[in-house]
Parts: sequence; structure tokens; C-alpha cells
Amino acid sequence: MQITPKKLYRHVDGQVLAGVIIGFSRYFSVDVTLLRVLFALFVLVTGFFPGVFAYIIAILIMPVKEDDITIINL
Repeated sequence: MQITPKKLYRHVDGQVLAGVIIGFSRYFSVDVTLLRVLFALFVLVTGFFPGVFAYIIAILIMPVKEDDITIINL
């Protein structure tokens, strides 16, 4: 039996900005609302810049899930 490794993707279905948080929620099997609230708290506590910078880096590094790209192109 072949076990395929989990991969981290940005998801454009259900996205608010770029699909980064929903990608993390699907990867870790955690509720997306919980992660969005935690990220918002992280941004507020760290003084805005580190959280936004990390989000921008994640946008650049994380690939978009190919199934989601076909939805956009339709």
C-alpha cells in the first residue's frame, strides 16, 4: 500500500484573501475560523508587520491547489 504525503496548498475556494489560512486549516484538519482568529490575534499582538510579512511569504511559497485553478478558469 502506497502512502501519499500530505502537501500544503493555498485553496481559492472559500478564501478571504489568498487562501493561505484555509490551506493551513485543511492541512492540519483544524477549523478555518479558529485559525483566522488566531492569525488576527497574532497580527495584533506582534505589531502588524511580522504577521503580514509572514502571510505575504506564505502567498509566494505555497502553490495553489490545481483542482482550485480549474474552478477559477471556468
